[in-house]
Amino acid sequence: MSNKRVYPRTMMKARIKITHPELGEVFGYTRDLSDGGVFVENARLAELAPGTEVDGQVQDMPFEAPVLRMVIQRVVAGEGAGMAFVDP
Repeated sequence: MSNKRVYPRTMMKARIKITHPELGEVFGYTRDLSDGGVFVENARLAELAPGTEVDGQVQDMPFEAPVLRMVIQRVVAGEGAGMAFVDP
């Protein structure tokens, strides 16, 4: 399997809130991060189909982090979802 990633990944663990009308607010942790997206660990996120848009906001910062629009690219059952940042 070839690696189709455009941006290099950085391992990063941060608490993040994902919001979607179907799930409400779901809290998880980032696994890795790049300029193009993030993988969020929370098994409930695998309930959403690729192409679904969600809002994400990093938590526990010394300031209120911005809310970013993201689209689910892939889901891993029992683990979470990989999401791409949506350009504003």
